Amino acid sequence: MIGKHWKKGLSLGLTAAALLSALVFSGCGSDRQAGSSSGELQTLSVGLMLDTDSLPFLIAEEKGYFADEGLKVDIQQYKSAMDRDSALQSGNLDGAVSDMLAASFAKSGGFDVKITSATDGSYKLIAGPNEQAKDVKSLKGKDVSVSRNTIIEYVTDEILAKDGLQGDDINKVIIPQIPTRLEMLQNGKLAAATLPEPMASIAIHNGGHLIKSSDDLGINPGVILFTSKAAKDKKKEIQAMYRAYNRAVDYLNNTPRDEYIDFVIEKAGFPAEAKDALVLPKYHKAALPAKQDVSDCMKWLNTKGLVNETYGYDDLVVNLLGE
Repeated sequence: MIGKHWKKGLSLGLTAAALLSALVFSGCGSDRQAGSSSGELQTLSVGLMLDTDSLPFLIAEEKGYFADEGLKVDIQQYKSAMDRDSALQSGNLDGAVSDMLAASFAKSGGFDVKITSATDGSYKLIAGPNEQAKDVKSLKGKDVSVSRNTIIEYVTDEILAKDGLQGDDINKVIIPQIPTRLEMLQNGKLAAATLPEPMASIAIHNGGHLIKSSDDLGINPGVILFTSKAAKDKKKEIQAMYRAYNRAVDYLNNTPRDEYIDFVIEKAGFPAEAKDALVLPKYHKAALPAKQDVSDCMKWLNTKGLVNETYGYDDLVVNLLGE
């Protein structure tokens, strides 16, 4: 009789314990942001360059937006596009803040990547402090620095074409290192140079004058991309990343600059003078790139013989932005 009551009590005790355990775990799950998969998301590794395109990622990490999604993002920063692309192709990165040209080069070389959104990069053609040229046509025959076969040269050629000039109408001085390009421009050794942010803002702050920019032309070749493997195997992670990214965009657009500029300068590795000079863009929430931007980049690559294939929009772009 005693054994019967003991077994019944044990059974009730186990039932109560199981119920309590279920309630505890249920409560923990409800604290997570909608869209995360209860802590089961894989780590996402993303390569960044030291430019303003990367700031939403740095803010999302600093403010805990990735963590709110149950996502760990391994952010790796690079000083050159070559190092970033090598890391991507060697399997050390899932994705990167990059550009349409790099995506086309990778695919043409047999390494498939997918563009998942556009970014807010800005590229500016800037004349030196003592340069008399005030417009694009005045730069004909003068020394203008770019980096060869890159987004910088592409934007430069598009700016020239808008004013009826071709790439060989200027003397292209090839300087891959952006700090060196900026230094030579400021020292009067170049008539002009095309620079990304924040170096463009610094050049203007130090006496250079803006000739024309990618913003003026309405072109936007900057993108976020992922390897085709990551796009397939880490779709939930990428969608969680974009939810956090969009929160960071809201923060940057609606928060006084003084509240984050010191963090941005330090974390992004910008020169100290960028604190006063840097003009940030109005950031946009993640969206797919315009079809015209993709086709224009493809046309430039084909015309220059840099890529033989003509990739269509769907060959390069995939929608992983979620609902």
